[in-house]
Amino acid sequence: MALNDAASFRKLSLSGSRFLARYRGGDRSQVAVLMIAILAAAAVFSLFFSVTTGASDASAFDVIHDLFAREGALGALSMRDRIVIFDIRLPRAILGFMIGASLAVSGTIMQGLFRNPLADPGLVGVSSGASFGAVVMIVLGGTFAAPLYGLLGIYALPFAAFTGALVTTLLLYRIATRHGQTSVATMLLAGIALGALTMAMTGLMIYMADDKQLRDLTFWSMGSLAGATWMKIAAAGPIILLSLLAVPFLARGLNAITLGEAAAFHMGVPVQRLKTIAIVAVAAGTGASVAVSGGIGFVGIIVPHILRMAIGPDHRYLLPASALLGGSLVIFADVLARTVVVPAELPIGIITAAVGGPFFLWILLRHRTRLSL
Repeated sequence: MALNDAASFRKLSLSGSRFLARYRGGDRSQVAVLMIAILAAAAVFSLFFSVTTGASDASAFDVIHDLFAREGALGALSMRDRIVIFDIRLPRAILGFMIGASLAVSGTIMQGLFRNPLADPGLVGVSSGASFGAVVMIVLGGTFAAPLYGLLGIYALPFAAFTGALVTTLLLYRIATRHGQTSVATMLLAGIALGALTMAMTGLMIYMADDKQLRDLTFWSMGSLAGATWMKIAAAGPIILLSLLAVPFLARGLNAITLGEAAAFHMGVPVQRLKTIAIVAVAAGTGASVAVSGGIGFVGIIVPHILRMAIGPDHRYLLPASALLGGSLVIFADVLARTVVVPAELPIGIITAAVGGPFFLWILLRHRTRLSL
């Protein structure tokens, strides 16, 4: 009897999902596929735009010619331009795209998991937890944390940031979720409290830092890609890529969990395993990103919300589209940051906050009735 009830409930839930899809604008899968193709082209353009924009006058054609030139052949770039493009701009663009993709996907996963449009790693304290873990490793890496630093090498900083983000995410989910239901108000207030607590502990670590460590910690306050190198890509890249590779396996479960955890369970979704994978993926992606760039806020809330309005809430399309748009957004923000006040450079966090702050307020006002805020 229980099996029959479960099967009936599953059919009813699927019928309800199809009805909601038709009610909210019909099947938008073709629009979503077209949007993903456009975003993929935009991502390629953003990479070339970033590599060829700046003081060096090398064109995209020169860069492509130099990339595919045979060994020993005369390239189109001078030695100076080659160093600027391949040792400074290219790792900066690649790292920026990976960070933007990771933050946008993390925001999409959190919004699907918590079932509300206001969840974001930066807003609910996850990025602050990652920053605290990274700062602890920077300040104590030569003393108390020296054995861990010696064991992990270049992966010590991303690992510390991942640990801080994971603990914060688990605490947030534990506090905000009760009986399978997540309170938006509780989540936001708990996020503010956890963010304040981790920022206080980060301040304590900064107070203990010496002058050299203080210089290393300067970019944490607002986020920057100025220190991007191939070594940092080697340290954070594998962690970010692993977190992104887990994303396709979450799409079906996140679609089902929008109906509630009980409904998702009766539809055959392993809810507990889904939550575990989602939380670890968010913590890994956010932690590794914060470890190499500092805090770049609002990417995780801007990108998913824009895409939901364009292609709908289906996570099969929303997650890859978020990765592409998030990566392109951070690249364009970085280009603006290093060209708008030449020869100085703005932190990316200032640009994303200037855009994301008003956007967040608009989302809050738009949803305040439904969210009971």
